[in-house]
Amino acid sequence: MFRQLVRICAIVALSGALLSACASSEPSLYQRLGGTPGIAAVMDDFVDNVRADPAIGKRFVAADIPHTKQMLTELVCQASGGPCKYSGRSMKEIHRGMGIRDDEFNAMVGDMNKTLDKFRLPQRERGEVLSLLASLKGDIVGQ
Repeated sequence: MFRQLVRICAIVALSGALLSACASSEPSLYQRLGGTPGIAAVMDDFVDNVRADPAIGKRFVAADIPHTKQMLTELVCQASGGPCKYSGRSMKEIHRGMGIRDDEFNAMVGDMNKTLDKFRLPQRERGEVLSLLASLKGDIVGQ
């Protein structure tokens, strides 16, 4: 009888812990960005900002802009916990031979900040998006 009582208590405690964990789980960055449509809107604006930037826009003159926007949407969707699978080449492969400098990367970060301002992204999400971008710097700069 005592063992059954211990087992029942353990099951109740475990159930409560699982319910508590499920109730307190936070939405992913993907969800907080508005899912794929939200990410696509941000990437559209970001790419437009980059193209208009005198410091780096010239690098996008021959780019396939719809494809670039789609690939960035997939990349951020996947990296933020969404269901997307990035289907593009690696950042290192894409940027190989381009000789992108730190100042150009920093200009791109500025363009992203401009986009995040436009969308009034909260500080937490802004930090997470900028961290994703910063994590790619080594594969973009100096390749």
